[in-house]
Formats: sequence, structure tokens, C-alpha cells
Amino acid sequence: MLSEFEKYIILKKDKIKISSLEVKKGDVFLALQGRNFHGNKFIKSSIEKGARFCLTDKKGYLKSSKVIFVENIFSYLKKIAVKKRKLYKGKVLGITGSAGKTTLKETLAFFLKKEYSISYSKKSYNNELGIIVSLLNLNLKSNYSIFEIGTNNFGEIKYLTSIVMPTDIFITNIQSTHLKNFKSKKNIAREKSDIFIYKYNEKRKNLYLNVKNKYEKIILDKAKKEENLKIIHLETYDKKYFIKKVTKYKNYYKITLSINNKIIILKQKSYTLFRLINLLFCYAFYDKNKLNFTSINKRLKFLKPVEGRGLSHIIYINKKKIKLIDESYNANPDTMYQSIDYFKSIRKAQNKKILILGNMNELGDISYQMHYNLLNELDKTFFKFIILCGEFYKRSIKNLINPKNKFIYLENKNKIMKFLNQNVHNNDIILIKCSNSTEINKFTNCLLTKGNSL
Repeated sequence: MLSEFEKYIILKKDKIKISSLEVKKGDVFLALQGRNFHGNKFIKSSIEKGARFCLTDKKGYLKSSKVIFVENIFSYLKKIAVKKRKLYKGKVLGITGSAGKTTLKETLAFFLKKEYSISYSKKSYNNELGIIVSLLNLNLKSNYSIFEIGTNNFGEIKYLTSIVMPTDIFITNIQSTHLKNFKSKKNIAREKSDIFIYKYNEKRKNLYLNVKNKYEKIILDKAKKEENLKIIHLETYDKKYFIKKVTKYKNYYKITLSINNKIIILKQKSYTLFRLINLLFCYAFYDKNKLNFTSINKRLKFLKPVEGRGLSHIIYINKKKIKLIDESYNANPDTMYQSIDYFKSIRKAQNKKILILGNMNELGDISYQMHYNLLNELDKTFFKFIILCGEFYKRSIKNLINPKNKFIYLENKNKIMKFLNQNVHNNDIILIKCSNSTEINKFTNCLLTKGNSL
């Protein structure tokens, strides 16, 4: 027998909020234990904002019919999420991979929502809490729902997959992420493969996969052993969905895609392989599901990168107009090289480009070596300035032998801002790339919110 609260959550959409700042009339506020204090502190203000219910696992803060106490919030909400998933009749898309999950999710959502009712996880909600909240916020009447499924340790994919049960699965890539826990990309590939294993996900039907390295080949080999799983290849294997040709012209790139023997021609000012692969995933999904992918062609010119993952901003530093490309959400060695190649491809004089790099986190024992290798490779390219921040870069610079570039190491955001104030000129372009929770990540957030008044 469902309680009033449970019925409310199952029948409504987008009502669950984990931040009291986002609470509106009719919402449900989750009073969770935070890093510094418990969410009970915000129950009163949430009710004043019009919260329909507040859920807590800590007694004694405020007595109200709107406040519901449970012993374990995660366990309780998971049960409701599983019930809601069973009631959902639309198609569930699950996205995993080392990098690009959020970008692919947002790209698919951007194209689908023009013609269909969709639900999809907000931000990077790809851990247990994010998955459960996204399912509870699901619109049961939507045609499609899209979820990110992430992991930073063994067993997480099978656990989260058993909750989401995606029918259509996308594995973006296998790269050098979370190596501190996984130790090797081989282990990462095995972990990601759990998303399509039948005993964890009996609803899986289609697997969209791009095989570019031996670790992604591990996933393909495991998928081939699964019964009743359709594998949709990009690029390498059956040549059904692939990039046919990229032609460089003076002011643009002409990109020719082949989509199930249909030719699609794109014109873009810059050329980024991983974004084209995302488009191939979208075209393949549309084609496989017999959707009209001409709508992708029409909408493509309006598609923008995701915040922190390539989104551009116009900012002013010391009254100078600057273009900032924000890649500050996360980084691993593969995405670092991708971002640098993209920066090189932008049609702008190299002496107008400023590259700012922060540490790559969670690489474990190979952290120093990966940063050192990156600088060695980067030394083959000239930029106006290459600004570095983080202990791994500091150590790496000292060990470089006769570098051609002048690598500028600055230890904190204030020193970086001071340097930029003194050295930028009108129409310079800055690309920032780093992992979360680094000094450069904090610098970027401050730069975009406070400008050059750090």
C-alpha cells in the first residue's frame, strides 16, 4: 500500500530537490547529511517556500505533517524509484563511458525534445543519489528518458544499472579515468560492460559502441557473448555510421558523414573528433529507431557545448575583450590532448591563444608521468602563453630538458589573475582545462562569476 508521499512522487515529475535554494511550491526537499551540516537546517525555509513534503533521516528538528522521517533515505527512495521505473513505458537510454557522458546526454536531449516528450538527468547526476533523484523526477508520460551511469569503483555500474534498466545503451569510450581505484583501463572496460549484462539488466536491447582501442574491443567481445543484444557500431566495423571525409578550407571544415548509406554534409568553424562521434551516436540512434534524422540537421546549428565542457564565453579582463573556452569540468590525459588539438584547430593566430591547464586528478601512481608526458607533447606546439597550476605540473616543469615553450607556473588563482591582467590583449582567446576541485577549476568559476575582480 503506497503512502500519500509515495503516490505523490510516483505520479508527479521534477519535484525532488536536494538544494533548498531550488525549492518551489509543491516540491519535495530531501534533508540530507552534508559535508558541514545536516539538511534539517533548511526544512523550515523549504516549507516557507511552499514545499509539499520534506524528507529527513534525523528526528527532532521540526514537527510538521509535511516532514516525513525515515531511518534510511537512500534505501527508502530507492524502493520508490524502482517502483516508478517499473511503471514507465517509454524508452530508457543509459549512457556510460570514461568521458563525454554528460555531453552525449545533453546532445541527445537537445535533438529529441524538439519533437518528443523526454525526461533526462540534470547536471552530472550519475552516482547513486543522482540516479535515484533522476528516476523520482521522471515524467511517466514521456516518450524517452536519458540517464548517465557513472562509476569510480568496482561494482557501481551493475548496481546502478539494476535500478535504471536502460533499453538502449551508449558506451562513449574507455580512457584513463579513476585509475587510482581501477588501476588499469582493462578493469575500467570490464566495469563499464556490466551495463549490458543480462543478469544486471534484463531490459537491454541495443548497444551503441565506438571501438577505437583494445580496451573498447574488450567491451565488444563481451557484448558478442550476450544473447538478444543488438550491437550498433560506429566507424570501424560495419561502416554503417562513420565519418567519411573531413576537408579543411580557409574559414571552415567540410565534414562528410555516412549514415546508413545516406550522405550528410556539415560545415563547421572548428573540428573536434569527440563531438563528431557524439553526433554519430545521435544519428545512429535516430536511424535504428526509425526517427527522422533530418530534424538533427535542422537543429544542429543551434547546438551549444555544455557548461564546463567547451562552452564559450565573452569576458573582459582589464577592459580587454577575451573569448574564454571553458573545459574546466574534468580532465584525463585523453581529453587533455583532445582539448589541445581542438584549440590548435581554431582559426586564430597562435600568438593570440592562451592555454591554462590544471591538474588531472585520480590517476594514481602514474599521475606525475602523465603530466610530464603531456608537457613534452605540448612543447611541440606554440601558444602565446601556457599557464600551469598544480603540484604535478610544478614537478614536471623542473624535469623538462631544454623546453621550447616558456611554461609559466602560477600557484594560485590570484597570481593567475594578476598575470592575465598584465598580459592579455583585445581578442585573445583562452582555453582552460582541468579536473574538478583543482585550483584552476576554482579560478574558472570565479572568473565567470566575478570577472577580473578576484
